Amino acid sequence: MAELHDLTALEQGELVRRREVSPLELAEHYLERAHRVDDDPSTTVGAFVTLTDELALARAGRLETLEPDARSPLYGVPTAIKDLNLTQGVRTTFGSPVYADFVPDVSDGVTLALEGAGMVSLGKTATPEFGSPCYTEPEGRPASVTPWDRSRMAGGSSGGAAAAVAAGLVPMAQGSDGGGSIRIPASCCGLVGLKPSRGRISGHPVYGDPVGLATAGPIARTVRDAAAMLDELAGRRVGDPSWAPPPGGTFLAACDRDPGHLRVARFTEPVLLDAPVDKACLDAVVDVSRLLESLGHEVVDVPVPLPREAVPVFETCWSVLTAMSPVPPEQEHLLRPLTRWLTERGRAVSGPDFGFAIGELRRVAAAALTALAAYDAVLTPTLAAPPLPVGAIRDDDDPAADFENQKRFTPWTSAWNVTGMPAASLPLGWTDDGLPVGVMLAARPAEEELLLGLCAQLEAAAPWHDRRPPGW
Repeated sequence: MAELHDLTALEQGELVRRREVSPLELAEHYLERAHRVDDDPSTTVGAFVTLTDELALARAGRLETLEPDARSPLYGVPTAIKDLNLTQGVRTTFGSPVYADFVPDVSDGVTLALEGAGMVSLGKTATPEFGSPCYTEPEGRPASVTPWDRSRMAGGSSGGAAAAVAAGLVPMAQGSDGGGSIRIPASCCGLVGLKPSRGRISGHPVYGDPVGLATAGPIARTVRDAAAMLDELAGRRVGDPSWAPPPGGTFLAACDRDPGHLRVARFTEPVLLDAPVDKACLDAVVDVSRLLESLGHEVVDVPVPLPREAVPVFETCWSVLTAMSPVPPEQEHLLRPLTRWLTERGRAVSGPDFGFAIGELRRVAAAALTALAAYDAVLTPTLAAPPLPVGAIRDDDDPAADFENQKRFTPWTSAWNVTGMPAASLPLGWTDDGLPVGVMLAARPAEEELLLGLCAQLEAAAPWHDRRPPGW
């Protein structure tokens, strides 16, 4: 007989609607698993920074007294909020000792959207300091690791969220992605990770990214679960500076539509720099190409659509965004070396130079979108390697080397942050020793429906939901 955590989030929501399982039962089940796995140093995956048992159980209990919201298929389903997102009355550390005791008095739009759907947050998931690096090794806490091999990283910056979903501690979780931070941990943990189009999800009330690289998005075990969470997260709020056009229907319904014959652009050369690529990552793209062709799609090799001259421009914007994190001068010594190094780089950029960098990224994006306009989707590896050992990238003694290590591990993901295209990592590849290898698909801006239809078609042809990591 299946355990509750064996079920998809949508299956759990259906049981709640049929009153065969209560929101309180689900919350109790997942909290027990979270404490049993994540509190034990021998089994932890470094998923949670803060578990909010009392708040979660109280909210789940209140939901039992209400009629399930027919609008949301995720009513009563547990989830978790990344520790970069504001949660009223719940400690939010942004992965930094500088904010170790910070408790916000408001929730952001992402948190409010999930609450509005009737979901139950069990707590805050781990993230590196200010979400900057592509690994999740918070100061003074266990590293977030993939449950497929607990000596290897879960990726970042949504590493805690991905570790929680992959280990069955929540059925789905929210992440955020400014350069790959949803798709990287999804690849490392054998999950679906979706970065939506620019403007799809509101940045209310902080609007902290003037460049337009970052967005929230879902991390889940199936495409349909990810689509259902996107339905709840998506939408504009009054005051948003810009927004994506609304979809024609629900994103969940898009998963059941035949995408038709698609032209898929493919490239495996790293986008922004020279980087060695593991054979398993290249083999996964070859295998998915064959699968796409068997489903009636056309796969066409294309040149890399972004120039390598964009690398220093992206780095300028990334360093300025890091420098914008508010840290009192008397506490800057608490920052990790990488954060201090990026902050110093960002502070050295003049206002006009920052404005030029933003404009140049817009021009680079326009050229890439033009080059890819004839194609319905784009296929690349997600990462240049399967999940690496914990500590393999981090270099506190040489932050510049740390940053270069990150770029070599993630030479494709940031391209779609620059263009604003929706992109998803799917767990369609595996190494001979059982490590997950993600494959990335992207679509034109605001075409999440087509992307989800294609991803769901691939999942139906090569399902992965029944794969379970050790200790499941």
